[in-house]
Amino acid sequence: MYYVKKRLEISAAHKLSLSYPSKCTSIHGHNWIVTVECRARELNEDGMVTDFTLVKQKVSDLLDHAVLNDVLPFNPTAENIARWVVENVDNAFRCEVQESEGNIAAYEIDD
Repeated sequence: MYYVKKRLEISAAHKLSLSYPSKCTSIHGHNWIVTVECRARELNEDGMVTDFTLVKQKVSDLLDHAVLNDVLPFNPTAENIARWVVENVDNAFRCEVQESEGNIAAYEIDD
């Protein structure tokens, strides 16, 4: 099995829809750290698991300097963003989304 990991830093804003009172329901921003892990049993014709540039295009190019509520079709929690990344990046099986120091959410495909 081959593995690659891509780490991206994204500056983006969001507001959360929550079932309880929270200051996070107001628009606010983070410098997110998104770490995408991909794997493949065989390398593609270019000798790669996934091209790092394609990971950046799918994630950073869409989310960086955006209001996440405007570009994602769900409540943009770190957990939901991690799942979205795994579902949208070729060969991704795990993603960690750090929205601030000490606050990290992850999503991993359960084989």
